[in-house]
Amino acid sequence: MDRRRFVKTSAALGGLALSGSMRNALAQSSTPIKIGLLTPLTGVVASGGKEIAEGFNLYWNQVGHKVAGRDIQIITEDDGSTPDIALQKARKLVEQEKVDFLVGDLLANTGLAVAEYVKGNGVPYFIPVIAADDLTQRKRIPNVIRVAGYTASQMPRPLADWAFKKKGMRKIITISQDYAFGHEQCGGFAQVFTELGGTIVAQYWTPLNTQDFSPYLAQIQSANPDAVFAMQTGADATRLIQQWDNFGLKGKIPLLGAQNFTDQSVIRTLGDESEGIITSAHFAEGSTLPATKKFVTDYEALYKHLPSLYGFAHYSAAMWIAQAITAVHGNVADRPAFLDAVRKVVLTNSPFGNAISLDAYGNPIYDIYIRQVVKRPDGHFWNVPLETYPKVSQFWTYKPEEYMKQPSYSRTFQGIKKS
Repeated sequence: MDRRRFVKTSAALGGLALSGSMRNALAQSSTPIKIGLLTPLTGVVASGGKEIAEGFNLYWNQVGHKVAGRDIQIITEDDGSTPDIALQKARKLVEQEKVDFLVGDLLANTGLAVAEYVKGNGVPYFIPVIAADDLTQRKRIPNVIRVAGYTASQMPRPLADWAFKKKGMRKIITISQDYAFGHEQCGGFAQVFTELGGTIVAQYWTPLNTQDFSPYLAQIQSANPDAVFAMQTGADATRLIQQWDNFGLKGKIPLLGAQNFTDQSVIRTLGDESEGIITSAHFAEGSTLPATKKFVTDYEALYKHLPSLYGFAHYSAAMWIAQAITAVHGNVADRPAFLDAVRKVVLTNSPFGNAISLDAYGNPIYDIYIRQVVKRPDGHFWNVPLETYPKVSQFWTYKPEEYMKQPSYSRTFQGIKKS
């Protein structure tokens, strides 16, 4: 055979041999996996947005921005803390930058806007912080998955159980920010507490950016409940904790809270007034578990502060995503296979300290810690675990199909069982 004909025939045969998935995988191996990170770098939650970027980038830096033989490229866009900008930036990342998938956002309204967008195009969207219950319940979108995330009502339920069964609390007042995240966290607590036999004496709903909590504190002092459950975030949490102390309630009425209430983003700005507050969460930076200690040490050494919810969640999300990329040998273009790999991840050796996996609805099942704010020898405060509730799902002890027949938590529906 003529040498030129032989070479031509061999090339053709080689093309046939590399058809389909093999050819696709070979083509991909020379290009980076593009990840679109959406985070609020301006606007009302910009400080938390910065920590999202810190945690997410820390992991990829540690692995040299390479997984399964492919380079990892992070393209970060500021969602501006608003739904309109978040949607605009998501479109830019997907349609212009051609990212393989999206990660991030902080506020529920920005996350919901992006979720609605990807619902129509199938782009994978991973939400480590967006906690709106229905995104993995009544309004589940198959390509929106809570890698290292949680539902708002999931975390307070063990705290309600602990308060009633372990501390003998029977009468509790809730004080919460008046929007969906607050409604859901309070609902998770109130439903479990009242089903056990407790009473929610009153529920106070506070506007975002409340400056003066004294009218509520006066009513709490007068009612003298066994405890107060507070769902406040950011500056509102800081002000409530400070005013609780100034009002003379610290040490007189136990103060319990949703996980954000004593997140590092709050308590690192406070002093002794935060000490002793009890919350429940899937992460406790003061844990002695080896994986948690290593992460906290590495994070604090690099960024000079302890990790918040935003940092540890996105670091863990990066670990989760990397494990799924490895499982599909870097072929993230095959979205069904990649999403299936994400759903099958069992995350070990992560900041959470224990093995994590997803339920059938795309939400993680966690060991949840009852935590107390404690002062470290260096004067900084952190959350130390007192007790662990193992393998807590977003549905607590309820059957998912039955649970989802009840309305979503709102200001008017808190799941409170009447005595």
